[in-house]
Amino acid sequence: MKKIYSTLFNVALLAVLSVCSGTVLAEIKVGFVDTAKLLESAPQAKSAQSKIELEFSPREKELVALQREIKTKEDNLARDSAVMSESERSKIERDILAKRRDLKRSQDEFRDDLNIRRNEVLAKLQKDLFEAVVNLAKEQKFDLILTQGVVYSSDKVDITDSVLKKLTGK
Repeated sequence: MKKIYSTLFNVALLAVLSVCSGTVLAEIKVGFVDTAKLLESAPQAKSAQSKIELEFSPREKELVALQREIKTKEDNLARDSAVMSESERSKIERDILAKRRDLKRSQDEFRDDLNIRRNEVLAKLQKDLFEAVVNLAKEQKFDLILTQGVVYSSDKVDITDSVLKKLTGK
């Protein structure tokens, strides 16, 4: 919904600007920022991704180990079921079923926790990127910075690389 309002605002603003005389437009400094490129290329984004992977890799390894354990038990059951007693077979089947439930629950919790953490990191990253864009706009005296909803922007007004340089500290 926010994206729709942003797009409508940008279209309305461009319509107003196009109605203005050429002399007024010559005095307005406009820039464009490709936020998708920023989110993909900013060193903060790469660092955040690495941090999340490091944070969640132990849990992911546990899930993989549990999957392997279940697979091993299933293979053993399939291979040895003919020589097992009925009670031994049913005990192993119950154990496999319990482990599958544990795995499913753990996978759901892992996915939920990972999504929550990604959203937290993304919110902070978006805030940092927004602040970098605003700071650059003030430093270079831009009157207007556009993001999503722009059909075309020339390299002359695309300041995405300048924002990336600011983010990398160069």
